[in-house]
Formats: sequence, structure tokens, C-alpha cells
Amino acid sequence: MKKVLIISTSLRNNSNSEILAKSFFDGAKENNDVELISLKNKTINFCKGCLACGKLHKCVIKDDSNEIVEKMANADVIVWATPVYYYSMSGLMKTMIDRANPLYSMDYKFREVYLLATATEDESYTPEGTIKGVQCWIDCFDNVEFKKTLFVGGVTDPSDILNNPKLKEAYEMGLKV
Repeated sequence: MKKVLIISTSLRNNSNSEILAKSFFDGAKENNDVELISLKNKTINFCKGCLACGKLHKCVIKDDSNEIVEKMANADVIVWATPVYYYSMSGLMKTMIDRANPLYSMDYKFREVYLLATATEDESYTPEGTIKGVQCWIDCFDNVEFKKTLFVGGVTDPSDILNNPKLKEAYEMGLKV
């Protein structure tokens, strides 16, 4: 049994990426200890680049990020769920990644990372910038593997993804974690 942390980074209610994350959650909970965190109502401020986190193993900024980073450090698997904006991850996801800087000096447990992404655009190249950003983050850690990406394009309005066959694919991905 793995400890799986899913981080949903959309600010919209009924967002397509969060619905996709919930489907992954439903599959993963069959065999794992799973938590889904939505950043929607969290306070995550920008990194100030002071690098105190390298010595303190936590950020000096008092907001919700330290609790999330602690959960990331203790997870075996991290799953990012994001809408694709301008062919990249959401700003909130990038901010959370920046604020996860304390992980570098911690004894983190995660070894697998998944990406769930949704977008209005449906071209095959649409998620490439997002995938590259996640891969660059993963490359900063030892022994961490980018396991899989699931991209669903052609979903614009909240809940457009409902009844999309890729929800079943997300469930099955979660089941195989």
C-alpha cells in the first residue's frame, strides 16, 4: 500500500482537472492510502528566494504551503492535477512547486510522480510545456520517476469533462499505482 498525494491546482469550482483528479483518486483508493488536496482555498504566497528553507527544512513564510510540503515529503506518490494555461501549468501549480523548495534538504519519500492535465486546446502538443515543467522539477530529485501523464483536451467550461472516456482512464491509472 502506497501513500498517494494528489494536488489539484485549479482555482475554478467544478474544474475539469479536479474532476480528473477525483477519478484518479477513486481508482487509487482501492489499494492505497490517498489524499486529495485542492489548492483552491489555500493561501500559497510567492517564494522570496531567501533559501532559509534549506537550513530550516520549512519555509519562513507563514501560509498553507508548509503543511502541504510536509505531506509531499511523506508521500510515496505525488500526483499533480492542473489546467493547461498558455501551454504550461497553472500559476498556482508553479507557485506551489517553488514553495516546495524545502523538499530538497529533507528526507523525502516520494519516488513516483504523475501528471493530470486538461485544456481547451486539443492538439497533441498542448501539454508539452506542462510536461517539461514537471520533468524539470522531478530532475532536481534523486530516484524520482515521472510515471505517466494523462491529458484531456477539448474541455473548456467547468464540468465539460463529465462523461469523457478519459475519466475511466484516470481511474485505471489510479488503480495501478
